[in-house]
Amino acid sequence: MANTITLKRRINSVRNTRQITKAMELVAASKMRRAQEHALRTRDFYTLAQQILTRLRQLTDVTKHPLYRQQNVKTRLHILITSDQGLAGAYDANLLKQFSQELQQDHKDGVTSQVISIGRKGSSFVSRLEGVELLAAYHHFAEQPTANDIRPILNTIVGLFITKKVDAVDVIYTDYKTSLSQIVTSQRLLPAAYQDVPIEPDLEQALFEPSPEAVLEAITLRLIEAQLNQAFSEAQASEHSMRMMAMKNATDNANDLIDDLTLAFNTARQAAITQELAEITAGAEAIQ
Repeated sequence: MANTITLKRRINSVRNTRQITKAMELVAASKMRRAQEHALRTRDFYTLAQQILTRLRQLTDVTKHPLYRQQNVKTRLHILITSDQGLAGAYDANLLKQFSQELQQDHKDGVTSQVISIGRKGSSFVSRLEGVELLAAYHHFAEQPTANDIRPILNTIVGLFITKKVDAVDVIYTDYKTSLSQIVTSQRLLPAAYQDVPIEPDLEQALFEPSPEAVLEAITLRLIEAQLNQAFSEAQASEHSMRMMAMKNATDNANDLIDDLTLAFNTARQAAITQELAEITAGAEAIQ
């Protein structure tokens, strides 16, 4: 009887866990749809921002512009975008693995590493590292950040770059492809237009008024802000997608475990009933 009682308690416990994981799956699915729509809406503007920066570099002499300055990298600043609460499968593990590889490369090249961490998981990891300076940590960052949310980070990285305290700024985030595919990406934010991107024919023929130099001065900071904003959007869509899949797998595993425990419970109960009948029959025969 004790065996059936134990099995029944385990079944109830797994059922309670299944209710929690199912609820978290539904919440993550709802958040994922909103984050996915937001990331897809802004992706075209992000792509255009990269193209405009590249095109302006082709049309003007950017060597004297402080945000385009390129030199030997002695200090690199990493913006690491992770989650706050976890429970998203391998989301944080993949990011921290890529981040560790970047740090190893910095150490190999003799580059000093500094970090701005977005998310509790990232700051917890960085705080345990030696030789890596954690400049700032942002927890519970907005899921769909506004310009006011991003501006403190943007002002920090731009100020450090202009004053030559850092020579390069990279953002490490998870790029959302589909609900089943997310890729950890390291992208260079500063210096601006670090890597050429393909330019649309219409943009190649576009005229910049009043002049390319004036446009360069006016919009470079905004275009960098757009790239940083897109990284946050892609990261949010990826996080909720991976959390939804992780909770779905947990729910499916709970269903399988409940089936196995129910089968074991029925087997144990049947064995107990059979034993009781045998004892009753043996007792009746002894009386006769």
